[in-house]
Amino acid sequence: MRITITGRNIELTEGLKEAVEDKLRKLEKFFTPDTDVFVTLSVEKERQKIEVTIPIKGHVIRSEQVSNDMYVSIDLVEEVIERQLRKYRTKLASKKMNVADSFSEEFIEGDADDEEVQIVRTKRFGMKPMYPEDACVQMELTGHDFFVFRNAETDEVNVVYRRKGNTYGLIEPEC
Repeated sequence: MRITITGRNIELTEGLKEAVEDKLRKLEKFFTPDTDVFVTLSVEKERQKIEVTIPIKGHVIRSEQVSNDMYVSIDLVEEVIERQLRKYRTKLASKKMNVADSFSEEFIEGDADDEEVQIVRTKRFGMKPMYPEDACVQMELTGHDFFVFRNAETDEVNVVYRRKGNTYGLIEPEC
């Protein structure tokens, strides 16, 4: 694995870099050697945050952990990613997902302790075209954290979502 570590509002000491690399090396058993891992360490007031992103063939494995101690955050992020990988092993490594060559053979062929993903409810609704700002208002009115709508400008299906700090995000499809 190739680990790239960056810092925001924090000095990247050798001790921090070493702690991140030691923890994330535990994930090597899951991936091929040419897998890229992007790590961002940041500090905002008393919050010590680590974000780990592992892009694999059109999919992303990601975890973000926050605590009062960066070393605790580092421990947590590794545990979460390992749990995600074990839970979704069958789905990630299937031929349908087309990412099997991103994972090590031991991981793919190992015993699966996966929990089956179950969809327990389906909703259908009409999507009239609206602008992203109107979709945000509609999302607030429904009390949800996201809202799916047809963008009046592009005529594509988009999603608006609530972010931390009373801001909003917009997800648009890539064509």
